[in-house]
Amino acid sequence: MEPHNLTDTMEFLLLGLSEDPELQAILFALFLLIYLLTVLGNVLIILAISSDSNLHSPMYFFLYSLSLSDIGFSSTTVPKLLINMHTHNKSITYAACLTQVSFFFLFGCMDSLLLAVMAYDRWVAICYPLHYQVLLNPRLCRCLVIVSFCISLIDSQVHCLMVSQLKFCTNLEIPHFFCDVPELLKLACSDTTINNIVVFLVSIILGFLPASGIFYSYYKIVSSIVRVPSLLGKYKAFSTCGSHLSVVCLFYGTGLGVYLNSSISSSSRESVVPSIMYTMVVPMMNPFIYSLRNKDIKKALQKTFSQVI
Repeated sequence: MEPHNLTDTMEFLLLGLSEDPELQAILFALFLLIYLLTVLGNVLIILAISSDSNLHSPMYFFLYSLSLSDIGFSSTTVPKLLINMHTHNKSITYAACLTQVSFFFLFGCMDSLLLAVMAYDRWVAICYPLHYQVLLNPRLCRCLVIVSFCISLIDSQVHCLMVSQLKFCTNLEIPHFFCDVPELLKLACSDTTINNIVVFLVSIILGFLPASGIFYSYYKIVSSIVRVPSLLGKYKAFSTCGSHLSVVCLFYGTGLGVYLNSSISSSSRESVVPSIMYTMVVPMMNPFIYSLRNKDIKKALQKTFSQVI
């Protein structure tokens, strides 16, 4: 069949997770709860950091930015999934699909870069504590976040441009709950060789560089900590980066699982469950990990609650 521009047909169909009405009701309640916890948890982190002057430091400034990014990342996919499940309407317009692709990569890449920046923050704090305030001054912190946003924006627009160049035929069913680029490439009936190469290269570069920065930072951190003579000193040093390391393992572990599974398995449906972990569970877990392991955050949250009550 001759390919034609998708703007003629206007809509994709997101097949979602299940056709069973009873299971859909359970999943709707579960995903709604996850989304509400994600927004509430990250908003509380943002309010706590904003309202407590003791948390106006580089580490918490980056955590503030990560919470904003997590809200955006979760809001890119979950609300549309909930609407489709509630209305039993699986359609998503071409424009909405492109928008979803753009914001998905914007906030996904932003999360990855911010985690790398936070690893650098922990490296400086542990290895160069006396120079911490000088090396990570407010101006540099703002620049790191702005640069991360600009790189993420470029990444999102590259992916969006690649998708907008595709042409589709009659099969517009996406076996996923959001407009995932690999699935869109599979549906295209035009040549996707260049698209696949560009998307692969961009993903490798913007995935490899932050991961390498995190690995190098923790290599230097561990090298510094093992030279600390006392066990108490080692414990305190490790505890300052425990929350960040937990979030890194969750984010990269689930994200890597999604793309390894999609490259190994020929079934698109098998990547849905890892994608739920990647897009829903990780943004929800981040505020809990930081609040449960951080005494300063706990105190700030208690202070915020007492002011509200």
